Amino acid sequence: MMRILRVATLSLAMMGPLVASAQTQPPAATRANTLRVVVHANLQILDPVWTTAFISGRHGYLIYDTLYAMNSRFEPLPQMAQGHEILEGGLLYRIRLREGLRFHDGSAVRAQDVVASLRRWMSRDVMGQQMAAVTDTITAVNDQTFEIRLKERWGMVLDALAKPSNPPFIMPERIAQTPATTQVTETIGSGPFIFVRDEWRPGNRVVYRRNPDYAPRSEPADYLSGGKRALVERVEWLYMPDHNTALAALNAGEIDYFEAPPLDFINVLARNRNIRIVNIDAIGTSGLIRPNHLYPPFNDPRARQALAHLVRQEDYMRVVVGNPQLYRPFCGSFFMCGSANGTEVGSEPFREPNVERARQLLREAGYNGEPIVVLQPTDRAQYNAATMVLIQALRRAGVNVDVQSMDWSTLLSRRANRNDPYQGGYHLFVTTHGGPTTALPPSNTWFNTRCERANPGWACDAELDRMVGEWAREASPEARAPILERIHRRAWEVIPYVPYGQYTQPVAVRSNVHGVLEAGIPVYWNIEKR
Repeated sequence: MMRILRVATLSLAMMGPLVASAQTQPPAATRANTLRVVVHANLQILDPVWTTAFISGRHGYLIYDTLYAMNSRFEPLPQMAQGHEILEGGLLYRIRLREGLRFHDGSAVRAQDVVASLRRWMSRDVMGQQMAAVTDTITAVNDQTFEIRLKERWGMVLDALAKPSNPPFIMPERIAQTPATTQVTETIGSGPFIFVRDEWRPGNRVVYRRNPDYAPRSEPADYLSGGKRALVERVEWLYMPDHNTALAALNAGEIDYFEAPPLDFINVLARNRNIRIVNIDAIGTSGLIRPNHLYPPFNDPRARQALAHLVRQEDYMRVVVGNPQLYRPFCGSFFMCGSANGTEVGSEPFREPNVERARQLLREAGYNGEPIVVLQPTDRAQYNAATMVLIQALRRAGVNVDVQSMDWSTLLSRRANRNDPYQGGYHLFVTTHGGPTTALPPSNTWFNTRCERANPGWACDAELDRMVGEWAREASPEARAPILERIHRRAWEVIPYVPYGQYTQPVAVRSNVHGVLEAGIPVYWNIEKR
């Protein structure tokens, strides 16, 4: 896919027909106040607690708000919260809400809404589950104040409430009482934008309008913290699976913001004076191959080790990224190379492919030529490219590969299917994660090994889970360091997933778009057009 894109021309003479087929121009009177964004995926799942899909999480940040949020130093700061007290030797957190918070339906945000939202999130999210294990009660004291009482000291309460990926978004109590296993479809939050359901066209367009009743914090916006000031009247998400069409629209000014431009076009785009390239994520993105731990052969750690022995990260990065300035030749860390927890200990045997060792391990795991079902997303160029490299590597090792192609939205639903791989399930798929959430063992979603409570793929290792809990109970970096090393060695033995490389994904915006925050993910407050 990347090779195809390289031969595409960016001349405006050839862009005309592409632009005309993209989207109809908004009315001239509103164009200056509308931010038009090409997003990386089709929004189908509206519940950011039910799924870890990036597109659903970014939808969540538009319409919901969070109790706490991380600043650029990765410190948790109050957001919906006015502040907190830590009492009884660290066993009681008393948190008070800011005055004047209202949901989109006009109702006041109450502590009861927070309690219900936290309970739902804690039953689903990896860090929420860690928090639930040490929590005694969560109760509303009154409409403005609630308390979290712990069974034992746990120094990551505020970090959990402020986690950037899959945070506890606050919903009205009646909605948050929906079981976490059931998708919420009602979209009432208290965030800076309102979801315009009447204009939602799955596979085409999602529209948000500014929330006139949102009261931002007074502090300047910093990463995900501070004042969320909606400076445009509308945000329109456009889904354009063809990158040539999106690039043409960006160059012609038909769109304002390209969330995931092809990485091998970054240098070309940077030479256009009407476009700016913005790196919004200092830590970066890590690609991963997720095996299904429920079924043979990948329910056996030897088969997962075999998978790791087939990966040469440079092969993936060349086709997924292309530009060597944007990726690392190798990263053997489950917690992001370059982060405070970026150890690579235990990865030594997997730094170079070993096909013969992979074949041996597959035989030991009982693999005997059965079809291995690999899910291939056709509309995500980078994921599709990584999947093609994976397929080729498997075939070199003599694996019988059954490639099942589908769009990314369908894959998101398929990967949650626990059925046998030959009855609607799967063996392998690829995805990505990154940022400070991934850099912490308790909040790294795909590192969760709590079996049926883990993310799709359902990694299962009680010993690794116990180690992560031990790490979270310690407060000092000195006490955590030896535990982290044990965690990492164990992870490369049981392999919850296989990293296939770490890279940076900048965004591309028109030069008249200002205020794009380096927030780790695309967010749409603080942005204006002038």
